[in-house]
Amino acid sequence: MNALVKALEQDSAQMKEWFEHMHRHPELSMQETATSEYILEQLRRIGDYEIVSGVGKHGIVASLKVGNGNKSIGLRADFDALPIQEQNDLSYKSTVDGVSHLCGHNGHSAMLLGAARYLAKTKNFNGTVRLIFQPGEETMEGGPAMIKDGLFERFPVDAVFGMHNIPDLEEGKFYFNPGQMMASVDNWEVNITGKGGHGGIPELTIDPVVAGSSIVMAIQSIVSRNVAPAHRAVVTIGAFLAGNAGNVVANNAILRLSVRTTTPEDREMVLGNIRRIVTHQAQSFGCTSDIREGVPGAVLVNDPEETEKAVQIARATFGEDKVIYPGPSFLASEDFAFMLQKKKGTYCFLGNGPGKMVHHPEYYFNQKILPIGAAYWVALTEGYLR
Repeated sequence: MNALVKALEQDSAQMKEWFEHMHRHPELSMQETATSEYILEQLRRIGDYEIVSGVGKHGIVASLKVGNGNKSIGLRADFDALPIQEQNDLSYKSTVDGVSHLCGHNGHSAMLLGAARYLAKTKNFNGTVRLIFQPGEETMEGGPAMIKDGLFERFPVDAVFGMHNIPDLEEGKFYFNPGQMMASVDNWEVNITGKGGHGGIPELTIDPVVAGSSIVMAIQSIVSRNVAPAHRAVVTIGAFLAGNAGNVVANNAILRLSVRTTTPEDREMVLGNIRRIVTHQAQSFGCTSDIREGVPGAVLVNDPEETEKAVQIARATFGEDKVIYPGPSFLASEDFAFMLQKKKGTYCFLGNGPGKMVHHPEYYFNQKILPIGAAYWVALTEGYLR
């Protein structure tokens, strides 16, 4: 086993405690008051760091300068949870109904706290490391909020790095990709208004469920008939909400969409077609429609030079067989993309081993990777700030 991982494993019990506490007490995006306070408390206990909280509402930046080096590095972890009911039988299962850490962001923050503790103890680098604990990743709000609050002006870095666990990638292996790695996202809500009434007298109603069903089916043709097969895009209708009883025609129906694209041209085309289909399909059934456009995401693009540096550091630390380069890319999205628009850097995946994918009710974060992720942050800091 790698010497650095061994050293970090000595703090495994502490990382496990941090991880499980956050898992029991999840908070939704941009509502993470208690989680932010908890992370702040742990950083204060570690000591040595100059800590600033309330960056972009609940964000935290902890800075540690060692020696006289002028270079600085940013390491980012997220800490928000999802509006999903957990179905795992765990001793540390979520205590909040309908909210759970089913993406592993609590694991990401526990890893960064583990690295924080080790770096403060060893101080084996020359320069400044800035630990960025970010809220609101799931809604694409936290990264932009921290940037708008002067993240990189107040806490300058030469490069910024992120990481995410991924199920079904080999446990403990790192996956890197130069260039485009994750998709942009647009989360929209469509409201269809008809005319409610008795289910047995449909001629006196205008059924938004029928209109909504037609819209769902029509939208599925956008990618298959309009996006070039060499490109990648997906439109998911994750929620269709209408009515409460079988014998009542609802007055309204709501569709919640997640749109993923990998080029600006495809994004504009797909979104334009959604607007057109929603408007005209609703009208054809006698309904009206309204679209609420959420916070747009961005394509996550890794800097090739910084990716190469991170790959070399990971290979030297963990061994050639533990680093996959180039690795896979996904149509999932990350608001770390906005940080990479402002600063050079790279984002990698850490294999979580076999299991349900993130956002599944039975997703399970593999705690064996906690010291491995923490070791990557330490190695990156020591390698970048020689």
